[in-house]
Amino acid sequence: MAAMFTCCLGCCGDGGSGHIALKEMPTVQLDTHHMGTDVVIVKSGRRICGTGGCLANAPLHQNKSYFEFKIQSTGVWGVGVATQKVNLNQVPLGRDTNSLVLRHDGSVYHNNEEKNRLPANSLPQEGDIIGITYDHVELNLYLNGKNMHCPASGIRGTVYPIVYVDDSAILDCQFSDFYHTPPQGFEKILFEQQIF
Repeated sequence: MAAMFTCCLGCCGDGGSGHIALKEMPTVQLDTHHMGTDVVIVKSGRRICGTGGCLANAPLHQNKSYFEFKIQSTGVWGVGVATQKVNLNQVPLGRDTNSLVLRHDGSVYHNNEEKNRLPANSLPQEGDIIGITYDHVELNLYLNGKNMHCPASGIRGTVYPIVYVDDSAILDCQFSDFYHTPPQGFEKILFEQQIF
């Protein structure tokens, strides 16, 4: 019996200390492998400029996700969710079934159909923070922490956060350490390994 116990301890790989090295969890950021050809990603995968779209590197697997975008410079832009089939060189997005986005003019588009619209007096400006919640059915929008009561739905499949820019727009992505507290029950995007 003692020999079997010793063997088990000795088989742990590091001389029996019992410590197992854990892999560092990846950081959610914009994915330079899934971006338009004229897109520029800087600030450690958090800032987008140029022309085109970019997906985040983590799909929205959990039930209730929250993420934010800060408008650093106005222009043509859009934020929301999309599948990996989206055409990242075609702006504005929301023209097909592969993206559901809030556009810079306050409209929310999916499959070339306006699904909703922000109130006229609530159009995002330079310096504003756009919060997005997604629960696999409905996308909701927040402006500087305030619920815009502007739900939209319709997209199917595995989706990722998406942002696109054109006409000198610059946006920063915030996937953790948020400017505003996420709505109750919603949290930062987790990689699949973090959920289980």
